[in-house]
Amino acid sequence: MKTRIILSVLFLFGILGTTFAQIKQSDTATHYRSLIPVDKQKRLSNIDFIANQQYAFRSDFKDGDYLGSKFKMEQFRMEIRGWVTKKVFFRFRHRYTSSFEPQSMDKIIKGVDMAYIAVKLGKEEKWELMAGKFCVDWGGIEFDLNPIDIYEYSDIIEMADNFLSGVGIKYFVNSSNYIGLQIYNSRTQTYNEIYGNDSIIGGAGITASKAPLGGVLTWRGSLWNGLVTTLWSYSLTNEASGIFKNYAAFGQQVNLKKLTIAYDFKISSEDLDRTGVISNEIPRDEYGYVLRNTLYTSHWLRVDWEFVPKWHLCFDGYIDCANWMDDEDPEKAAYGNSIRTAYGYIPTIEYHPWDNFPVKFFAGYVGRLYNYSDYTKMKIDAKDYDTGRVMVGLISPLKFL
Repeated sequence: MKTRIILSVLFLFGILGTTFAQIKQSDTATHYRSLIPVDKQKRLSNIDFIANQQYAFRSDFKDGDYLGSKFKMEQFRMEIRGWVTKKVFFRFRHRYTSSFEPQSMDKIIKGVDMAYIAVKLGKEEKWELMAGKFCVDWGGIEFDLNPIDIYEYSDIIEMADNFLSGVGIKYFVNSSNYIGLQIYNSRTQTYNEIYGNDSIIGGAGITASKAPLGGVLTWRGSLWNGLVTTLWSYSLTNEASGIFKNYAAFGQQVNLKKLTIAYDFKISSEDLDRTGVISNEIPRDEYGYVLRNTLYTSHWLRVDWEFVPKWHLCFDGYIDCANWMDDEDPEKAAYGNSIRTAYGYIPTIEYHPWDNFPVKFFAGYVGRLYNYSDYTKMKIDAKDYDTGRVMVGLISPLKFL
């Protein structure tokens, strides 16, 4: 008797389940209205929805000693962008591997890389105006690449505030050449949050600026039918009252059929140590919260060779030099201005399995050597060291829409 009851119940639920499934499938196809009105669906053809990610299994080393292994989401940035009309463009990108705290200067969270609109101006559309939080148009090929394609940045880019709020304008000489000007906040946080409290800064004779702004002039060019592309810029940024950062970047890339070679030279002269590498090395309690008159230079090289279809051999290399030009310490005169030189080398092999689907698998090594000057070794007993990272993973700007 119990067996009959159980079989009857199961049979009944089977019928109901089948009926409900058929009704649900039918309703989905014929009765439910689209959440997006039909008259607005055409706009989606001009909208991109992208998940940018770099994910890897990594093993870390220092001075040859094994530190450990782990899976890590190195980069994850969700992006939506597109044309609202033929002349109005918007872009929003959120970095989920960064801080979610709203910043005190522009009131937007640190993890938002971009949130701006751009408008084409004039009948010939040679001018473009933009406003919001954007990627500052620094020169150099390294910073122009999608961040998920960078395994490790050179010092100047790694330590900078690269996404800031402001306005900008571009003039397009032609489809592949433009001259741009951006005016932006010099930082996302207040002066005191970055450099210290009033008593320390006041003691050094430096006061916060009432208009902490910066400007960058950029030329993006394409020469000889795209054989050589350039991205040069010069920027002047106000860090404090009468205190500035001068930064220039010159990037150029040779584009051959199976081979690309890119080289950047960057130089940053800072009245106040905004990059911060030297201030992090030299004791602050001895010379003030942040050091004065620092100079950073960087040489960056990338080679990408498709040696057989779908397989690429790549190499990134860079040399970062940090110099303290000030004479606050009389002992430094006997040693020169060098504080630290860092070398980076990143050989990788990449496999691009599909032509119509933007994903690549990679395996490589990130090596860095840190060499300190005799002055730094004498002053703070610094010691040279090296780090390494073995990595295997995938990179993909997954385009959902």
